Amino acid sequence: MYRIGIDVGGTFTDLVAIDGGGQVTLGKTPSTPGDQSIGVMNGLTQVAESLNLQLAELLAGTERIVHGTTVATNALLERKGAKVGLLTTAGHRDVLEMREGLKPERYNLRLARPEALVPRRLCLGVEERIKADGQIDIPLDDASLAKAIRVLKREKVTSVAVCYLHAYRDDRHERLTRAALAKALPDVHVCLSSEVLPQIKEYERVSTTVVNAYVAPILAGYLSRLEQALKAAGYGGPVLIILSHGGIAPIAEAIRMAAGTVLSGPAGGVSGARHAAELVGIDDLIPFDMGGTSSDISLIVDGQATLASDRQIANSRIALPSLDIVTLGAGGGSIARVSAGGLLEVGPQSAGAIPGPACYGNGGIEPTVTDASMVLGYLDPDNFLGGRARLDLGAAETALQRLGAALGITGVRAAEGVHRVVNTQMAEGVRLATVRRGVDPRRFALLAFGGAAGLHGTEMARQLNLGRVVVPRIASVLSAWGMLATELRLEVTRTHIGDTSALDVAAINKLYEEMEAEGRQRLSSWFDGAISSVRSADMRYGEQIFEIDVPLEQIDFTAPDLLDQIKAAFERRHEALYTYSLADQDPVLINARVATVGALPALPEEPLAATGAPRPAIGQRRIYLGDWLDAPVYDFDTLTAGQTVPGPALVVSETTNVLLRDGDLATTTPHGWLDIKVPI
Repeated sequence: MYRIGIDVGGTFTDLVAIDGGGQVTLGKTPSTPGDQSIGVMNGLTQVAESLNLQLAELLAGTERIVHGTTVATNALLERKGAKVGLLTTAGHRDVLEMREGLKPERYNLRLARPEALVPRRLCLGVEERIKADGQIDIPLDDASLAKAIRVLKREKVTSVAVCYLHAYRDDRHERLTRAALAKALPDVHVCLSSEVLPQIKEYERVSTTVVNAYVAPILAGYLSRLEQALKAAGYGGPVLIILSHGGIAPIAEAIRMAAGTVLSGPAGGVSGARHAAELVGIDDLIPFDMGGTSSDISLIVDGQATLASDRQIANSRIALPSLDIVTLGAGGGSIARVSAGGLLEVGPQSAGAIPGPACYGNGGIEPTVTDASMVLGYLDPDNFLGGRARLDLGAAETALQRLGAALGITGVRAAEGVHRVVNTQMAEGVRLATVRRGVDPRRFALLAFGGAAGLHGTEMARQLNLGRVVVPRIASVLSAWGMLATELRLEVTRTHIGDTSALDVAAINKLYEEMEAEGRQRLSSWFDGAISSVRSADMRYGEQIFEIDVPLEQIDFTAPDLLDQIKAAFERRHEALYTYSLADQDPVLINARVATVGALPALPEEPLAATGAPRPAIGQRRIYLGDWLDAPVYDFDTLTAGQTVPGPALVVSETTNVLLRDGDLATTTPHGWLDIKVPI
């Protein structure tokens, strides 16, 4: 039986099929932005052909499909979501407009106000009020609600977000509102804040619920089309969607928590990196995923990924737990141009899948990072995607010559400049994820994956003084592979504010027990395997305005010193993230969290590389590294365990190339991955 992981990116759709023996079959096909399901089905057909199977045979022999999608992300970025109305407590209709009283650039007096997802005329106040302690101050007024619903009906909204003040304490008014909406507007999608984000902080709760309402109908439409296409092709198993926190869920749950899919694809990469850390025996990794449109950077510390709950995407706050990922507009398709001031800039605009870089021959004419790699000799125009596509070297040269003319240099020097600029930008992204958070990156190894990362990893490592770069054999599809190395996950959150020293131990235990019971009940409705729970908390010092995620797995909740243990766990976490803690201050527990986890069968053991004599180079290629030189080319898939490859050289596979610069020394791990020492 097969397990298939699918990661839809901005340029390519990546697929991984793993059989019971651990044999990995890769697929890579251009994404289809108009309907991502078309690219998914094309990729499945390609994988079936690689296995000498018909598509129906492959799907009939597949036990599960795990999918990462950018549908919700694209809907946000392109402002192509549903037409949303917001029902909120009377007097609070301007929360989205007011935000938090802050601007992205607070000293820019000419900065335009970010456009809210819901126009003010569709933000409607309803007479009701629940106090912070959960007591009803003003009962829900039926006439006021009916008036608001008539406006929504007249405006023909397709989705409604309901977010009443303090609904996280008591959700009865939101539930009554949903019943009224179902009666008056039966075809409209409804999201309640008490279900999406039942926790304190009004702006975050409103914004997250609105995002959920904005993207859920779009996501539902896509997943429905995908399900139908898979069923028609012969698949009868489950389709699981990876969420932003790194866990997976069935389609119905993913639609219910649609805002939790905005980092769906990158989350697969972090899950893969976490599994990779176990395989290579490195606890501290910087996963660096460079695709066609963007680059994603995160941290694996002591074998664990970091969670955050303050994501800002397309000027919209999403406060759901998500993996802490820094995303840059720098990828293989990033467009290079000369600024008005005569400086070379790369990205964030991307050529995407259509038309793509100039060398793809799909009508693109703008110079991109991929075109620069072509001009510098790092890519073989006759062996792209294993020979299934041919790149147009002439088109890439023309694009870079035009860029060079604008800079007053040759096309080759322009291509070199493009690589220098994008490498510097991505190195700065790593600093954002490490140095600016008080973490010294020099103790980490860089895990370079994604189709383009292998050409940039060692140069980035030099800029960051990192001495080690690891490139997996399945680097180009590690995100899709990582989706198969995760588990079902459902988050339950409750707001419980209090200084740790003043908390009631019995109340804390009861709170977590109730949350675990709720999580198990919900998860068991669509999963009949082994279920476990992971406890954590959002905590901060009293004077701070942000919280950090504090794992509580090692805490003994039956011990008399429970509160001291929680405080110590917070201090350890704060020191790990920011290099200091304040022993004389009591931290505040803001939100209690329980992750309910459904364990799925582990991935089969990663196949080992061949043993024996080192494999010779399969040829030479003329490349530019400050000057033209002839570099040996090695086949990534046939390198033997323990084989060393000194730079300068190229290590190539069907879906990725790795550039070793002068002084680099790559050693093949027992699983056939490259472990590269970089001189610093």
